[in-house]
Amino acid sequence: MSDLLWPGDDRAGDLFTDATVLAAMVRMEAAWLGALVRHGIAGSGARDDLSGLIGPGDVPIVAAGAESGGNPLIPLLALLRERLEPRNPAAAAWLHKGLTSQDVIDTGLVLCLRDAAARIRDDLSAQAAALARLADRHRATWMPGRTLTQHAVPITFGLKAAGWLTGVLDARDRLAAAADLPAQVGGAAGSLAAPVALAGSVSVARDLIETTAATLDLPVRDPWHTARAPLTGIADALVTCTDAWGRIANDVLVGARPEIHELSEGAVAGRGGSSAMPNKQNPVLSILVRRAALAAPSLAATVHAGAAAAVDERPDGGWHVEWATLRTLARRTVTAGAQTAELLAGLRVDAARMTANLAAARPGIDAEQRAVSPDAAPGQPYPGAGDQIIDAAIARSKESHP
Repeated sequence: MSDLLWPGDDRAGDLFTDATVLAAMVRMEAAWLGALVRHGIAGSGARDDLSGLIGPGDVPIVAAGAESGGNPLIPLLALLRERLEPRNPAAAAWLHKGLTSQDVIDTGLVLCLRDAAARIRDDLSAQAAALARLADRHRATWMPGRTLTQHAVPITFGLKAAGWLTGVLDARDRLAAAADLPAQVGGAAGSLAAPVALAGSVSVARDLIETTAATLDLPVRDPWHTARAPLTGIADALVTCTDAWGRIANDVLVGARPEIHELSEGAVAGRGGSSAMPNKQNPVLSILVRRAALAAPSLAATVHAGAAAAVDERPDGGWHVEWATLRTLARRTVTAGAQTAELLAGLRVDAARMTANLAAARPGIDAEQRAVSPDAAPGQPYPGAGDQIIDAAIARSKESHP
């Protein structure tokens, strides 16, 4: 899967593609079927892992059939039963029994989101390590601090990098808290009526759900058909990531302006050129990361709008709007995470230019220091707690984290 109008989308690879979503839904169906057999509700002859029945080539037929029922699970089930029947009639008879479309689609989305979050966590770890190195290396690299686009007071680039690092670590923590997404099993109206009827008791039905979730390595919670906090939470966490990366990209874009020239992206052959101006070396990674940060909040807002529109025991449109929105948000966040990791790994810091820009900003940039310390010599360091802030950010980056 690739998106011509979202350059870099190929970095997300097979994460959350149509084929991956189909495979995730089949995994849910197989896990439930296995639980029915394991707990003696379906006979042992119904055991089947559903492997080899559905593949990427089935995406067009499932997509074409999705409109008639309003979701892709209905045509997927038809294909599964058609192909499973000759191989295992007993499994075909028990397939999907006790579930509803939302159970399978929601759990499929959860599996895809979990994989995307794992990729993002890897990139956040790489970013944190790169930023910790930058913060430590440049704790004495002085530069102009800027507020509201104007010179403020002198700071070190190490302090700026520590600020970037704090944003990345906040995103890491937010994602870790939100990515423990639960399986969904609620039955037709979220009451577990069919699972309980099949199992013969609430306790055995609960065991069925536990077994299904364990097979998929997912936590369990009561049905959340119209309580969408798991999905709004992961959407918010993804935006927290793009917020942090957008802040970094913005600073790099400012620092890379020729008249400032304090920062530049690592040189890669063929990257950053112009179709018309051979002199250009555009900071393409930063531009694309900024793009993601600008686009992500509205996608999360759509997920929230869907949650707010929940009605009855299954939303009429509010549920449906989540699917493509979450996929787009997840893939774009994965892409931006990889781009930010590469940006930070190759970031070039021009310490001499920072020193020169600070010198050119004097004496105005020292106005606050003169006001609070009238006896300070011109150009005397004005460090505040910069080293302690840097040390705290670096120490936090080394904390173990799930």
